[in-house]
Amino acid sequence: MNHLEQLAHGLREGRGFRHKRDIAAVLPQIAPGATSVPNGDDCAVLPDGSGGHLLFAIEGLMQDFVKTMPWFAGYSGVMVNLSDIAAMGGRALAVVDALWAAEEDTAGQLLAGMRAACERYGVPLVGGHTNLQGRSGQLAVAVMGKASRLISSFAAREGDRLLMAVDLRGRWQDDQPFWNASTDAPPERLRDDLELLPLLAETGLCDAGKDVSMAGVLGTLLMLLECSGVGASVDLARLPRPHGSPAWQDESAVAGQLRWLSAFPSFGFVLSVREANAQAVMRRFEARGIACADIGTVLPGTRLELRLGDQAATLWDLAESAFIGAGVVAQQLRDAA
Repeated sequence: MNHLEQLAHGLREGRGFRHKRDIAAVLPQIAPGATSVPNGDDCAVLPDGSGGHLLFAIEGLMQDFVKTMPWFAGYSGVMVNLSDIAAMGGRALAVVDALWAAEEDTAGQLLAGMRAACERYGVPLVGGHTNLQGRSGQLAVAVMGKASRLISSFAAREGDRLLMAVDLRGRWQDDQPFWNASTDAPPERLRDDLELLPLLAETGLCDAGKDVSMAGVLGTLLMLLECSGVGASVDLARLPRPHGSPAWQDESAVAGQLRWLSAFPSFGFVLSVREANAQAVMRRFEARGIACADIGTVLPGTRLELRLGDQAATLWDLAESAFIGAGVVAQQLRDAA
C-alpha cells in the first residue's frame, strides 16, 4: 500500500468508523416519516407549529471514557449535543441527562462537568435521571433546540464546495483523540462561535452539513454523502490542522496523521456549500479566528475519493457497502422528488 492507502485503511479499521457503522443495524427500525427530516441527520426534527423546527439531540458516552475522564465526559456530553443542534442551524434551549454510577464521586464529577459546560455555553440543565446503583459509570445527555431554517445532511448537491471549519485554538486532551478548544476558551466566544451556524442557515449561505463526530472529518463527510446520495473528492493537503502536526509528506508519521483525521474536535463542521457562497462562508469563520478551508468538491456517484500529492485512493464506495445505512432513505427522497 502507498502512503494514502495506508491512511485510508487505518480510517476504515479505526474505532470511529466501526462505531458509526452500528447505526446501520438500527436505522431501519426507526419509524420513517415520524419527523420533519429523514432519519440519519444530526437531530430529530419536529415542526414547532409556527413555521420553524424543534430539534432533539442525544449522545451516549463510551463507558471507558466515563470511567477514565468523568468530568470531561460530562462536559463533552453537553458540548457534543450543542454542536449537533448548531450543525442543523439551531440554537439550544435546554439540557437533560441520564446517568448511572457505582458511587457518588463519579456521579459528582459527571454532573460537575455537565454544569460547567451548561454555564459556559449559556444553556440550562433542567432535569434528568440519576441512579447510583450501577455497576459502572454510564451517561447519556439530550438537548432540545429550535431552528427557523435547517442545515441538513440530505441537502448536499453535485458541484458544491466542501468546507472544513475547525477551531484550532486548543490542545489534545491527554492521549485521547479529542481536540479540546472549549474548556479554556472565553464563554462569550464559545456562544458566539456556535451562533455562526444558525446565521449561515438563516442568511441562505448554507443548507447542508454536519458536525465532525468521533468518526473524524472524513467519516463525518461520508455520512453526509450517504445521506445526500452523492460522492466527493477531498485533497488531504487542504485540511486545516493544528500547528506542529506531522507533514503529509512524512510517510513515517501515519499514526500522527491518523490521529488528526480521526479526531473529535470541540468545534468542527463539514459544510457542503454552493460554489457562489463558499468564499462568504469561509470569511464568516475566519472573522472569528476559526480556520475554514475548501477541501474538495461534491461529485456524482457513490465514492469518497482522497488525494494527496500525486497519490489517489478510494476511502469508501457506498455502492459496495453502506456506512450508516442512510442510502436507502436518500434514494426514497430522490424517487419522491
